[in-house]
Amino acid sequence: MSAQTAVKNRNADLCTGPFLKKIWLYTLPIIATGLLQLLFNAADLVVVGRYAGEEALGAVGATGALINLIVNLFMGLSVGSGVMVAQGIGAKDDGIIHRTVHTSIPAAFFGGIFLTFVGVTFSPVFLEWMDTPDEIIGLSALYMRIYFAGIIPILLYNFGASILRAAGDTKSPLIFLSIAGVVNVLLNLVFVIVLHMSVAGVALATTISQLLACVLVLLKLARREDACRLEWRKLKIYPLDLWKIARIGLPAGIQGSLFSISNVMIQSSINGFGKIALAGNTAAGNIEGFVYVAMNAFHQTAMNFMGQNTGARKYENFSKILWICLLSVGGVGILLGGGCYLFADSLLSIYITDSAQAVAYGVTRMSFVCVLYFLCGLMDVMSGMLRGMGSSLLPMAVTVLGVCGMRLGWIYTIFRMEQFHTLESLYISYPISWVLTFVALLVGFLVLKKRMMQRMALTVQNN
Repeated sequence: MSAQTAVKNRNADLCTGPFLKKIWLYTLPIIATGLLQLLFNAADLVVVGRYAGEEALGAVGATGALINLIVNLFMGLSVGSGVMVAQGIGAKDDGIIHRTVHTSIPAAFFGGIFLTFVGVTFSPVFLEWMDTPDEIIGLSALYMRIYFAGIIPILLYNFGASILRAAGDTKSPLIFLSIAGVVNVLLNLVFVIVLHMSVAGVALATTISQLLACVLVLLKLARREDACRLEWRKLKIYPLDLWKIARIGLPAGIQGSLFSISNVMIQSSINGFGKIALAGNTAAGNIEGFVYVAMNAFHQTAMNFMGQNTGARKYENFSKILWICLLSVGGVGILLGGGCYLFADSLLSIYITDSAQAVAYGVTRMSFVCVLYFLCGLMDVMSGMLRGMGSSLLPMAVTVLGVCGMRLGWIYTIFRMEQFHTLESLYISYPISWVLTFVALLVGFLVLKKRMMQRMALTVQNN
């Protein structure tokens, strides 16, 4: 192996400073990757909204919360894979890294088979449960069935990208999604404008482009020269390591799924205001998604930095990483969220060209959600910190109670009152839930850090 290859494949050291520079250099490619991934859906919505009409736009938008609800459980397992690899790197244990990599890939494959069956078979039923408007439910079901027919590559890509990021390689996923993103946009234009395939065209374009990203990330893993290298003949589910992945990843997945339940309930409530409100909400939610992925990159950064430092038992670095990530995500959230709101009319008009009322609905949502989105970023960083420390049940429990419980309680109490049965009343539940959850997670972090420091001091004393 050449010296250049050795350097390229060396795991990044996330345990030594200066942390401010390292955190930003690590995070920027994740932000760019997340934005590109979101552009898949944005391209779908822009093309279908401009060339297939308001109903097609609403049909695609109505599937987002439901798709997230179904797939988040398995996406959570990729979080467990990343944390295990990061902790193995911090502890310099190649055995943990090798077993985690070769357990993760088949777990993603078999999970994808299960999700394909569920999504293709039951999509119309799920959409009916959500009170999806009759005029768009057929198109929504078609979109979901094509999406879930290609779910295996999506899972494989996310598991592979999680492993690469844990090893410090945040640039490769960016490159792969850049390539796939160009393919996605080109296919959107061909399938929708030239072949007039409407929602089926945008779903097929997304599926094909994600397959390309999957192939590229797996090839990258296969060409590495360290413990993260993927060797096809050694693929095997190691039961103990699968349990360790699941111990961290399943609570994250359950949290994501339960988190989505509250969004599904809110989506169902929005559906009751009609297809115009649905179109405005869909466009606004997609714009907010760009702010979210930029902030969520710091969640991934916090998780992987904490994972390596936990494995190396460098607990003294915890607070430095925490405050840098919190200040960074807060600044990004305020800048991007406020900026999107200031240009809300222009941004919404990219998606909606035939309804001023739908644009007005979108502006209403952004005034309550987008402006205060930085609070969600603070909450997510705290959750990532705890998961990197190896604690996944605590952030799951706190988030389920603080976000899901609060929002569901809001929908079934305050929102049902006639004077509060408005979209504004629905949207204000978002920032309230973020603040409550952030405070609880911060307290949990401080308690867990203190316990870990005490255990380490006791170990040193006994030795």
